[in-house]
Amino acid sequence: MAKEKQFVKEITDMNEDFPRWFTDVVIKTELVDYGPVKGTMVIRPYGYAIWENIQTELNRRFKAQGVKNAYFPMFIPESFLKKEAEHVEGFAPEVAVVTHAGGEKLQENLIVRPTSETIICGMFSKWMQSYRDLPIKINQWCNVVRWEKTTRPFLRTSEFLWQEGHTVYATAEEAEKDAQTMLGVYREFAENALAIPVFTGRKSEKEKFAGAVATYGMEAMMLDGKSLQAGTSHYLGQNFAKAFDMKFLDKDGTLKYGYSTSWGVSTRLIGALIMAHGDQRGLVLPPVVAPVQVIIVPIASHKGGVDEKAKELAEKLANAGIRAEVDFREASAGWKFNEWEMKGVPLRIEIGPRDIENNQMFVARRDTHEKNSFTLGDVSAVQELLKDIQSNMLEKSRKLRDEKVRWADNLEEIVKGVDGGFVKAPWCGCRECEDKVKEVASASTRVMAEGSYEGKVCAVCGKPAKTLVYFARAY
Repeated sequence: MAKEKQFVKEITDMNEDFPRWFTDVVIKTELVDYGPVKGTMVIRPYGYAIWENIQTELNRRFKAQGVKNAYFPMFIPESFLKKEAEHVEGFAPEVAVVTHAGGEKLQENLIVRPTSETIICGMFSKWMQSYRDLPIKINQWCNVVRWEKTTRPFLRTSEFLWQEGHTVYATAEEAEKDAQTMLGVYREFAENALAIPVFTGRKSEKEKFAGAVATYGMEAMMLDGKSLQAGTSHYLGQNFAKAFDMKFLDKDGTLKYGYSTSWGVSTRLIGALIMAHGDQRGLVLPPVVAPVQVIIVPIASHKGGVDEKAKELAEKLANAGIRAEVDFREASAGWKFNEWEMKGVPLRIEIGPRDIENNQMFVARRDTHEKNSFTLGDVSAVQELLKDIQSNMLEKSRKLRDEKVRWADNLEEIVKGVDGGFVKAPWCGCRECEDKVKEVASASTRVMAEGSYEGKVCAVCGKPAKTLVYFARAY
């Protein structure tokens, strides 16, 4: 038993070494394990259950936008990638190439998809003939491969899971609107499902997606003040349409190129959950995506009726749509409490002989560590607590984020501000100023910020500002 207690304590102090704390948490809570190939991860059942809940939440939102799911091959002809020059240049350092198969050298090399714009646009060119075929709105859930040099589970791995939405419209206005609409979908999801407040806006030319006309990003602040790019939406204009001959016969009888978009989020969102909500005890999961929303721990199971009552309660909660489990393992109640706290389960219910006798149950919250008694089997009380945890986690995260956003009027203030937070500053929009901030502060522009910049000067060079922007160090 002493060994078990030591196990739940083997998490580095997050204030002493945040990256190590993160690694300890993902391993100790059995979210992932390391794969045999460098830079890969094995997503274990507990971690994959979070991803499944993310999929469920996003699928509902996508389908409300008229998006349909499909699947495209993971192997892309090398010639496809080369058709869009800026795109191939942007991904060249990260692509994995298949040169042999079936014991023979291939006539054309195959790229293991780093993203699917090329192959999907190639198919769209076959499917769109007339304006009546538009818009096309497709999403796929799949894996992608980007050969990263420095890796960390969930945050940056050589292979990861994601969804990528791809659309094509008849007009630029419709496509641009779609790109921003989907960014809004991501923002609402991040806040209401993940309980993570985000800044959204347009990316700089330096930070935009290779081959895009404009990229819009969703940036989340982690507990250490760094930014995590949690999702992106791209307006591609006609760049891929022209590369892949995506033409349609318009109402006026002329052939025209379509306008396309793409947008995606990945298993990096699980990394965001860990680093936005975790604490010294491990994970703190929002109820909407938690694999187990309620864990029931029987006290004195050897006494008659306890296990039966715990099982009965779990079934009652499940019938109400609550993900509930009972921990029947042979271990002390204290060890179970610690383990489920480490795994971030939103609510823990304790039931013992005396509780049954008094028709009550003790309920402990993971987010605040508050513990109260309720009538045994009171499902509505559990439902209300889960709702309150969800909203409380969002507000707590928003407060922590806003406290770490600083205004800067000069480079010195930018350097000081990005040490543990975001900086909002006026910016002239030039690449040289971005590079200067990167050089002296190891920070980058994240997204353009809302607010007036009229009459203000760039915090880096002093020239008239053209926008406001968030600077931050990023994962």
